[in-house]
Amino acid sequence: MTDTATPRRLACARCGTVFECGAGTGDCWCAAEPYRLPLTPAGEIEDCLCRDCLRQAASAAARSSA
Repeated sequence: MTDTATPRRLACARCGTVFECGAGTGDCWCAAEPYRLPLTPAGEIEDCLCRDCLRQAASAAARSSA
């Protein structure tokens, strides 16, 4: 029996867009992003975000810390 991980299908915690998370496979698009969650206290209660919402959250966090 082989143990192959498959990407999880998720819905973005903010906008509901369905996407695949490959974190369990070691091959998720978010690993290539220059920022990590949680970006805000909301990250403590939110699950994964889609690429667009992750980038918007990173941009907002950068503006608020400047």
